[in-house]
Amino acid sequence: MLAPLRQGLPPIDPTAVSGSATCTLPARYEAVSGARRFTRTTLTGWGLDDRFDDVALVVSELVTNALRHALPGDTAPDPKEPPVRLHLMRWSSRLVCAVRDPSRESPVASEAADSAESGRGLFLVESFSDSWGWHPSPVLGPETTAAGAVPRGKVVWALFRLCDGT
Repeated sequence: MLAPLRQGLPPIDPTAVSGSATCTLPARYEAVSGARRFTRTTLTGWGLDDRFDDVALVVSELVTNALRHALPGDTAPDPKEPPVRLHLMRWSSRLVCAVRDPSRESPVASEAADSAESGRGLFLVESFSDSWGWHPSPVLGPETTAAGAVPRGKVVWALFRLCDGT
């Protein structure tokens, strides 16, 4: 899941990884507030309280987009595979928020009309994080073929640079 995050960034020293946390989220809009609470608890535990506002805004947008655009409306979710997962990963110099969802569709940033009440989520993600992107999410197991893992869903991520020694 992390390989695309390394593009254009200094190499990540494996010994610098200081934490990761994952949260599964239900396919309900109330999950957004749960994702923010999970983010606050995790960042507080890592001593990154001062980054909460920006990170929480980005997490809220990524989770909202996953719930709004990535979940099929006409099929029941697979109880063995939670529809949306939030991953927070910390190194000494960066923090990554990643949201995995079941859709293979790429996220599309669009311009919202001035009067629109939505449509600015990816613009906010881009504005408040240092970089963001997405990639297909492979699934290992019975769906793996000789050519490799079959893509199943995607991961949309946002990266925040941290001061050294944070």
